Amino acid sequence: MKGVSFETNSAKKTQKIAEILAKELLKTHFEKHALVLALSGELGSGKTTFVRGLAAGFGIKSKISSPTFVIAKRYALNIKRYKNFYHIDAYRLAKPKYILSLGWRDMVGDPKNIIAIEWARHIKKVLPKRHIDINFKHVSKNKRKIVFYAE
Repeated sequence: MKGVSFETNSAKKTQKIAEILAKELLKTHFEKHALVLALSGELGSGKTTFVRGLAAGFGIKSKISSPTFVIAKRYALNIKRYKNFYHIDAYRLAKPKYILSLGWRDMVGDPKNIIAIEWARHIKKVLPKRHIDINFKHVSKNKRKIVFYAE
């Protein structure tokens, strides 16, 4: 599968890329399920920083932090096509089925939701077929490579 890649050398640039993506995503709409962004990459590769940029692009003013211990956070959206933005951190989920107890089916089944999942590989078996994979890699101390793949 071929992807589109970007290199970034700062948190600010990573957030800006995500903010631009968010504005483009707002032009799309899935009829059958939520818009799902599956983020993967090593610790410290920029996943949470990227989600902060997405949130800014969606108009969210709240401080965004990784939901490592609560697993999922919901933010209301004031956007015609979308009602909610969910930020999920699947790092601590030992099995994909554990996400189901958090209302996953309702979350992903609602086309008015946008869901960004850090450590998405932990729940790969329950991701919808149509989603966007975003992979993060360390290139050097301050440089990251971000690759987008659409399913």
